[in-house]
Amino acid sequence: MQVIDDSYEEYAKQNALRNITEFPARGLIYDRFENLLVYNEATYDLMCVFGQVKDFDTLEMCRILSLTYEDVLNRLAKAKSHAYFLPFIFEKQLSKEDYGVLQEKLYKYPGFFVQSRTLRTYPNNTAAHTLGYVGEVSPACIEADPYYKPGDYAGISGLERFYEEHLRGVKGQRLILVDVHNREQGSFRNGEMDVAPIPGKNIWTSIDMELQMYGEKLMQNKKGSIVAIDPRTGEILCMVTSPSYDPNLLVGRVRGNNYIKLMKDTINVPLFNRAIMARYPPGSTFKLANALIAQQEGVANAQTAYFCEGGYRYAGRVLGCHVHPTPLNLAGSVQHSCNAYYCKLFASLIDNRKKYKDINEAYTVWRNHILALGFGDKFGSDIPSELRGFIPVVEYFNKIYGAKGWSAQTIISMAIGQGEVLATPLQMANMTAIIANRGFFYTPHLVRAIGHKDSLNLKYKEKRFSGIDEAYFAPVIKGMEDVVVAGTGQRAAVPGIRVAGKTGTAENPHGANHSVFVCFAPVENPQIALSVLVENSGAGGVWAAPIAGLMVEYYLKRKISKPDVEKTIMEAKFIK
Repeated sequence: MQVIDDSYEEYAKQNALRNITEFPARGLIYDRFENLLVYNEATYDLMCVFGQVKDFDTLEMCRILSLTYEDVLNRLAKAKSHAYFLPFIFEKQLSKEDYGVLQEKLYKYPGFFVQSRTLRTYPNNTAAHTLGYVGEVSPACIEADPYYKPGDYAGISGLERFYEEHLRGVKGQRLILVDVHNREQGSFRNGEMDVAPIPGKNIWTSIDMELQMYGEKLMQNKKGSIVAIDPRTGEILCMVTSPSYDPNLLVGRVRGNNYIKLMKDTINVPLFNRAIMARYPPGSTFKLANALIAQQEGVANAQTAYFCEGGYRYAGRVLGCHVHPTPLNLAGSVQHSCNAYYCKLFASLIDNRKKYKDINEAYTVWRNHILALGFGDKFGSDIPSELRGFIPVVEYFNKIYGAKGWSAQTIISMAIGQGEVLATPLQMANMTAIIANRGFFYTPHLVRAIGHKDSLNLKYKEKRFSGIDEAYFAPVIKGMEDVVVAGTGQRAAVPGIRVAGKTGTAENPHGANHSVFVCFAPVENPQIALSVLVENSGAGGVWAAPIAGLMVEYYLKRKISKPDVEKTIMEAKFIK
């Protein structure tokens, strides 16, 4: 009969052999000091080959797996329609307890077997948005990549997604002989047809786990973010977004229900990564960029001084300012954050018809400088889902006001980081890294090594220059240091460390203003540059500055000299 029709031979093989996919161990994820951020734990899938199923005690299976009778019948129907002799996932991710009970009784269930795989575990419940999560592949993913089969898992977000091809490894397979009672009898042909899985590659991130966890504690009960960068390398030391969630919630059989709950939380929006996706007016921190551009374009120098009469007067209106000494030079304008100074500085560039033929040319020159300082575009590194921020093009204003209907005064709010300007916290931290480096930066990135801790990720090691001459950073840095020593950022001061910073109060049309602070330290040898933003909390010097100071001290010293400030920050609540 086999000569006439080989389907009988195929039927016999399917009854005697079981093809088991061997899933590789997914690569582990470490922090910069080799602390484990993500590892694997064993889990088990109950598989069903419908063509081998015989009568079994459905009620006992229901009891073991906590299923209804209808669940079992529906899944058997799906197994039949899936493929008569191919394995079908009958029940995913059995617990160790359920697996133990089932294993002893599996001989009673012909056509069923257990296949092991791994699930991700997050031992420190930290950096959920950065690490991302793993989930079952979609039909679109299967169609795009033949590696995946229904029921497989892949990175869905964060580093798990970006480095999926490195982390996933390569699947193997085993051919197992089974007897008529569904019991394994050993490898087919002594395993000569088996293929061993290749484990995924481990990755070493740039994240400082302890700094990340400390930042998350400081930001508890607050909305906002902290982004810290090592300006010497572009490595991201921490990327805190708050509110966040326990990454273990999106693991295993409970992932679906937990994801829906997180999605429905429209008040805290815990799945939203504010560090790279939220776009805020940068407020007075943006004055640093305008101070640099004005010098580069020759409309200001370190000694340029302007008087402030309580604000900037234009077109019958006043853009107000606070009380401070006047006149101020460039460093003084940074220290005292004079709005009038930066409005005049901005106007001297945008309305300069001796150097630029029209406003289109002047604004485009200014905008190109802003882009070179890292605003208005994505960095294009291993940070999935980052947004561009917003720096309008000339056509944007021409469409609103007409080609000749606007001037510096029309867009004067951009001089102080308000109006149309929008930036992400990552972009603000990167601008600070540029200032720390006196003119250049490395692309901000999250992974420093792949496969081996010494196998450095060289993809982001090229210097990117801002187009601002090094000499023009000196007065800006002098002013930033004065901000912390005797200005609005004194709460960011760290004993024994020279800190250069700038406060910002970002106006918020939907409620209380956002508190913003950027800084780097030590001034003479920068090792950390960061941005802090606390939503709806008021002035930058009140909340964001002390948080930044605590982060700088913790990173550089691993201890805190102001426990009272730390306690006040941790107990503060801005989420109702």
